[in-house]
Amino acid sequence: MAKPATIKIRLNSTADTGFFYVTKKNPRNTTEKMTFRKYDPVVRKHVEFKEGKIK
Repeated sequence: MAKPATIKIRLNSTADTGFFYVTKKNPRNTTEKMTFRKYDPVVRKHVEFKEGKIK
């Protein structure tokens, strides 16, 4: 069986609230770390989320 092309990643909040999103990415096409501006409900603002590993 072939390995799946996508892997799960964790988008951690840079506001240090501990909040995170889980999403998928294809590491063959997107080699750099992903960053998004998304909503953090703990601080009730849009903040930057950076890619981290799922433990």
